[in-house]
Amino acid sequence: MAIVASDNRKTWTPAPEGLHKAVCVDVVDLGIVDGQFGPRHKVRIVWQLEDVSPDDGKRFLVSQMFTLSLNEKANLRKTLETWRSKKLSQDDLKGFDLEKLIKANCQLQIIHNITDEGRTFANCQAVIPLGKGEAKLSPQDYIRHKDRANLMNAPLTEDETADSVPF
Repeated sequence: MAIVASDNRKTWTPAPEGLHKAVCVDVVDLGIVDGQFGPRHKVRIVWQLEDVSPDDGKRFLVSQMFTLSLNEKANLRKTLETWRSKKLSQDDLKGFDLEKLIKANCQLQIIHNITDEGRTFANCQAVIPLGKGEAKLSPQDYIRHKDRANLMNAPLTEDETADSVPF
């Protein structure tokens, strides 16, 4: 009998281009990642947009990966300073807890990038503060990455033990 493999990539609708109201729903520590400039400690920040995807009826998710650095040239520092509309203080530069970003609101400037294969990806071009007087968003239907790992490592229930397998 043949074992057939195929390209089974899913297609999805990317978040639309433009300026969107968003809320930070996750900060994921990716650990050391090899890249163009060698191994770097990376994090991923995930935002949930106010707009809803026609694919599943849930809010769009947009994420961006950063090197975990607050050096004056680091993209993470630049993003945090534009998001907060102020420079990081000396105390912040000694150690900024990225967990404080969870549930923080902002506006994201989304642009589309198209790969050589013709696939479209929504990328975050800029993170700016929410406009004055705008209603804040709360996260909806999102489980943080660190909590998903806990769900997968949860002990088996009595119904899931090997003794209950029907064959």
